[in-house]
Amino acid sequence: MRIILYLGKGGVGKTTVAAASAVRSAELGYKTLVVSTDIAHSLADSLDVTLTNEPIEIAPNLYAQEINVLDEVRDNWGQLQAYVGNLLQGQGMNKAIAEEMAIIPGMEEIVSLLQINKQAKAGIYDRIIIDAAPTGETMRLLTMPESFNWYVQRFTGWGDATTKLATGLIKRVMPETDPRAGLANLVEGVKELQILLANPSITSYRVVLNPEKMVIKEGARAVTYLSLFGYPVDATVVNRILPGININRVDSSKRADQNDELGIESVAVTDASPDKYLKKMQENQARYLNEIGDDFYPLPILTAAWSDSEVVGLHRLQTLADTLFGDRDPGQIFFVGKTQEIIEEGEDLVLILPLPYVELDKVKLTKRADELFISIGNFKRELLLPAALTHREASGADFVDGVLQIRFPPASVSTKEAEPV
Repeated sequence: MRIILYLGKGGVGKTTVAAASAVRSAELGYKTLVVSTDIAHSLADSLDVTLTNEPIEIAPNLYAQEINVLDEVRDNWGQLQAYVGNLLQGQGMNKAIAEEMAIIPGMEEIVSLLQINKQAKAGIYDRIIIDAAPTGETMRLLTMPESFNWYVQRFTGWGDATTKLATGLIKRVMPETDPRAGLANLVEGVKELQILLANPSITSYRVVLNPEKMVIKEGARAVTYLSLFGYPVDATVVNRILPGININRVDSSKRADQNDELGIESVAVTDASPDKYLKKMQENQARYLNEIGDDFYPLPILTAAWSDSEVVGLHRLQTLADTLFGDRDPGQIFFVGKTQEIIEEGEDLVLILPLPYVELDKVKLTKRADELFISIGNFKRELLLPAALTHREASGADFVDGVLQIRFPPASVSTKEAEPV
């Protein structure tokens, strides 16, 4: 069983990339389900078929589904939502507001993924490929188990006489019904889901980018937080690259890392457009592609050119899959390991970054708000920091055996710029 989740900023083409991955997987003989958890579905448009809330077969070995969030919320939360809504109305709250307040934040995303967990447990499919909601909404999943537990504690701990009376009346009239059981079941389902989504032998996350500054920054934040919370990222996908740009791949004979041939060595415009506007766009993309090669290392980077027509329907999705994967299987695990992690040493937090092929030299660190700029000789990398490090300054760094360790002491003893080491 493999679960592959594509996420990224809205509009980067993650739906198309997810659909192309599913088409290739099905062609290789794997029974594949591609499913959209985005409330604003576009998977059906990409596949050029009509989809429903249940999986349907659209080609040999290929099944697709657009989860109806409203139906899923109603099925998983409807009884308890009505119960809590009535309680809130009993406290004088307007009916419409009470019904809205009775829905747990993030419920839409959670019930969609619980549906995927259900499919995974059923064992019907060899692979489930997920077209996820935009990055921000997907990242909310990281704290969902804790959030659900908080709501359970608050709900079960209510001491209001009305709550206790209502619970007692329901149990006397319907002894088999516990109005809190639905929420508790959801909590258990989310915990189970979190274990599944953090298992690197089953689940992989892939961040889809365009070579644009804002998209790259959002993608970098996604990789930072996914890595920090132990969610396995195995590749980056760069979509919509203009023609005339040449990407020099890493010489795999010089490196022994997994899938190093998918790294970016350098990028240049080799066929500049005669149009000044397009030429400038080519130059910008080449610059940002070089940054992606540095900032997302050691993740493999899959690339796709900007198509001259809409990528809609199975045939065009097959073409995109050829561009992205070549003769590779999209279900393979492209990278195993952590791109970064944070450990505690006393009161200090230490950021660990693997940089195995950077030559040892003085390390210079500069921090601005949530950005850390790392310079080691000719190597430069811009890193977006998690919230835990935003209010601390980097005080120093050690570079040992291809691993950079950056120390962040408590704010009171931090310095503005690290001393070279």
